[in-house]
Amino acid sequence: MSFFKKLFGGGDKAESGPKILGETTVEGLRIVAIEMRAGQEYQLCGRIERTHENGDMDAVQFIRADKLTSADMAEKATLAKGEQIIRERGKTLFDGGENV
Repeated sequence: MSFFKKLFGGGDKAESGPKILGETTVEGLRIVAIEMRAGQEYQLCGRIERTHENGDMDAVQFIRADKLTSADMAEKATLAKGEQIIRERGKTLFDGGENV
């Protein structure tokens, strides 16, 4: 690969989104734990998704200040926090369309 391709990001690497650590479904809503590095630690970061019958999807993202030492711990904490948010706010979570 040439110097310029390396420098400007061209080449064989496929564009990829954020790494998914894990996911679960609670009350018909999908919780996705997303990798978010903070130095050597992982920050609690996730998304709650609702899919409509016509295939459209709503999603809200949540990021917390919690720092964890491993990806496994971040996954478990994120899924638990997502479940807590759903239990507290239910389907009204999507009424405002904002992040939580």
